[in-house]
Formats: sequence, C-alpha cells, structure tokens
Amino acid sequence: MKEPVYYSGSAKFFDTHAHIYARKFDADNTTTEDILQRCRTSGVTSVLIPADNERTSRLAVEMANKYDGFEGVKLYASVGVHPHEAKTYTEDTEKYLRDCLEARREQKIMALGEIGLDYYYDLSERSVQKEVFEKQLEIAKEYDVPFILHERDATGDCLDILRRFYKEGRLRSLPGVCHCCSCSVEAASELVKMGFYIGFDGPLTFKNNKKTPEVALNTPWDRIVIETDSPYLTPEPNRGLTNEPCHVAFVCQKLAEIKVVTIDEAARITYDNGKMLYGVN
Repeated sequence: MKEPVYYSGSAKFFDTHAHIYARKFDADNTTTEDILQRCRTSGVTSVLIPADNERTSRLAVEMANKYDGFEGVKLYASVGVHPHEAKTYTEDTEKYLRDCLEARREQKIMALGEIGLDYYYDLSERSVQKEVFEKQLEIAKEYDVPFILHERDATGDCLDILRRFYKEGRLRSLPGVCHCCSCSVEAASELVKMGFYIGFDGPLTFKNNKKTPEVALNTPWDRIVIETDSPYLTPEPNRGLTNEPCHVAFVCQKLAEIKVVTIDEAARITYDNGKMLYGVN
C-alpha cells in the first residue's frame, strides 16, 4: 500500500474545510485523535469542520466542542444543508439551523454551509436546490454569518442568484467562501468583487488540472484560503489515499509555487485570511 508523505517544515496552516466526522475515517479505522495528532506534527493548528445536512451539522458542532484544543488544534464548525441534501430541507431543519446560529459563539459555529448548487450529480431537483439555497442565503444575512458556497456545474444559475442578492444588499460585505473553486477566472473574479474568498483544495495540485492554477494565479492574495475537503480530493503526492487536514500543506506548497513565494509566506497569508473569513483568533 502507498505510504503517505507528511509535511515536516515550520509553517502553520489553517485547513478551512475538512469533514473529519466522515464515515470513511471509521472504515479506515482512523480516529479523530489520530487525525488531530497528525495535524499537530504537520503544522495544522486550526480546522473548520463543515456540514452538509442536519445530521452532519450536529456531528460537526459536537466534534468542534469535544475536541477543540486536542493536540493544540483549534476546531470550529459550520451548520447547513448541501445542495445534494436540499430535498431533505424542512421547516424543522430551518428551525434547527436558526437555533444553532442563535447560540453560534458558544457552540463554536462560525458559518452556514455548505450551501449552493450542484448540477453534476443532480441528487436534488434543481428547482429545489435553488429554493433551499436562497432560503439559506437569507438566513446567513439575517444572522450576519459567512456562508460556505458549494458550486459544481452550476456557475450560471449560482452567479445569477448571488448577483441578485448582492444588488439588493442581501449579502454581507464579506459573504463567505467559494469552497473548492472549480469555476473560471472570470467567475472567480466576479465572486471576489462581491467580497468572497476563494478556497483551493487538492485539485490545485493535480497534474492534468490547468484551470485551477490559473484561477489561483489571478486571485488576489487577500482573498485566498486553503482547504482539504477531507476525506476527499487528496493532493499530490498523496493522491489515492484518504485525505486528512495534515495534507493541506501540499495545497499550500503548490499555491506558493504558483504565486512564487515561500511556503511559510503562503501559509501565513492564508492562515490570516482564514481567521478573517471566520472571525476567529
């Protein structure tokens, strides 16, 4: 079996998107303690745990509160309904999200998400996806929290909705982050103009991926954060293995190469950006 490579430098990283509650880790007999220990030895000192439905929202919040500070790693959570799960969204779901956001600081909840549109799999009807996306955008504005935007093969409709909310003043000045950005340079630039951060993940390192490095090159430094999307999208040189937050260093390393800076500088900038995005210390 392929042996993982770990970062061993001095830089410190903020993985702003890691599903460390995922069942994949249970299948691999990997505990949360294992994940956080490898974070410590690989320089990852902060992790945001995102959600995709009510069940995983509960898991993210529980994990962020139970393990915060373990091995010196700060943990934060988000709550929300992913477009795949839009069909499960009910009034009870909305009440749960609102209750969470009412107590967000005490529960280490820093954002709403993932929310958005996904036309690649179409696991929920597109009309339902759009309806649920807009409902959650309204909640993000009402509670003054950033949101984590998931968009795949739906750039046109997604931008149309965001443009409308932006023009109507229904987005925060810092709306949130375009997670695992896969859109064009032009679309990413428009999102940045609306106030968004752009999140880069493992695909930035893939040898056959030409578009995402170009987006990274053209995105201003003060709008970039790094992510793993663990346990998915493992970056080179560990592609093919289960992803963990400890591998975010390799996303940062690739970003540093693209921007022609040191990994320490790229890590410092993206760490500060992550703190600004989520309003954490």
